[in-house]
Formats: sequence, structure tokens, C-alpha cells
Amino acid sequence: MTDRTVAGWRRQLPSGGSAYPDPSGSEQMQARAVLASVLAMALFLSGCAQPHRTIAPVSAPPPESTAPPTPKPHPSVTKPAKPPLRPLPAKLPAGLGRNTGVRPVALTFDDGPSPAWTPKVLDQLKAAKVTATFCVVGREVQRHPELVRRIVREGHQLCNHSWRHDLDLARRPVAEIRADLDRTNKAIQKASPGAKVPFYRQPGGRWTSEVLGVAKNLGMRPLHWSVDPQDWDKPTAATIGKRVHAATRPGAIVLLHDGGGNRAATLAACPKMIADLKRRFGITRLR
Repeated sequence: MTDRTVAGWRRQLPSGGSAYPDPSGSEQMQARAVLASVLAMALFLSGCAQPHRTIAPVSAPPPESTAPPTPKPHPSVTKPAKPPLRPLPAKLPAGLGRNTGVRPVALTFDDGPSPAWTPKVLDQLKAAKVTATFCVVGREVQRHPELVRRIVREGHQLCNHSWRHDLDLARRPVAEIRADLDRTNKAIQKASPGAKVPFYRQPGGRWTSEVLGVAKNLGMRPLHWSVDPQDWDKPTAATIGKRVHAATRPGAIVLLHDGGGNRAATLAACPKMIADLKRRFGITRLR
């Protein structure tokens, strides 16, 4: 631009004027609003950037354990060891009842009373007009007290045959033997108050001097046998009859069963067997 051009431009301006026109009032207000917005945004951003206002990320919860809980230890309870069983003697101890002491023989029935077989045996004895000795098991007495009452009512004798037919009872501690026999006697007395129990028979005939002593102390005589047809093994009725016939001698004590299993063969053998014993020896009540 030449000096002549500038001088000409200046001459065209009004006196006291400026080369830039004055902004209007509205334009000034808009400028202030924009400036305020910029300042506010700057302050907000500067505040968010402060370290102490940083928002920590939310942590995920720890996964649940799938392992079973560890069981709490229980205190161990040590049971006292049972005393060892005494050995059986090499031979049967002396003092066992094995003979009636007279010519007639005696019939004994073990392991009852049984609701299936005892009433039928009683019916046969009644028909033959003979009596017998019933060696009863305590827990069966407890279950069927009415059969004990019938045995006593029809004139038969009772014999303690232990509480549960424990074959090893005679080998156990004396206190245990006594508790067993006493419990059985009490069950008999509860079933038939005042009934006499003059005999004890050891299950299996497995006698020891200890069980003999306990039985005698309780007022019972040890009752064994001299004829055993092994009807507990379920032979036929004919076999039972033949064995009894061959083995019986004067004064014999015959072992039979009215409980402890199926006694159909024994029941079938009884009529002929009883008739044979009555004819040859007679049948008596134990004394």
C-alpha cells in the first residue's frame, strides 16, 4: 500500500472515528455467556481430574467354594473290651439231672412257647393223659404269656431255658449269667404269678460249673437229658420215632422241641412215640 492510498483512505473516515466499528450490546452479552461456559467446563474438568476424587472400579465378589465343609472331629468313645469267654470243660460237670430216678421216663420240650406248635403239643399230651416239662425261653414267655398260663394250668412243669437261648451263656461272667436267668424267671412270674420254676436247662447242653452254681443259687436244679433224637435238625417223623425207641432206657429224660422253628415232624411223631413209651416204661412227671 502506497502512502498516497493511505492518506486518501484516512481522509474518508469521519472525524474522531476508528477503522473498526463498535460491537453492539447483544454481541457483548453473547461473548460473555460463551466465556462463562468455557470457564465452567474448565473448572469441572479440572475437578474430575483430582486424584482424591477418582472412582475406584467395583470388584467382583469372590467365588463361592464348592468344597464340602470340613467335618468337626468327634471325640472317640472307646468301648470297654468284653471279657473273653471261658473255655468249655472237657466233659460235662457232675450233678446234672439225666434220669428220673424211677422206671418211667420223662418228656421235655424246649425253646417255646410257640403259638404255632405249643398248643398242638399240649393237645396231644392232654389226649394221651401225660404231663411234660417245658423249658421256656424268656423272650418267648414275654411274647406269649397266655401259653405259659396254659402250661401251668394243665399240670405241666416249667424249666428256665435262658432269656434268648444263648449257647455261650455258661461261658460268660457270672454276673451276666445271673442277670439272664433272673430276668427269665421274672418274665415267667409275670406271665403266671406264683408258678414254680424248679429246673434250669443250659442251651445246647453247654454246661460249666459257673452256670451250675448260679442256677442252684436261684433255687433251680440243672436239667439235662439222656435221649436226643435231634428233632431240631428236622428229620422225618419216622426217624424221630425210631431214634427215641432205640435210645430210651428206664428212667430216661427225652429231649424234644416245641419252639425254635418248624416242629411239624416232632408233632407228627408224638402220638406213636408217646404210646410206645407209655407201654414200655410209663411216663412220669419230673420230681
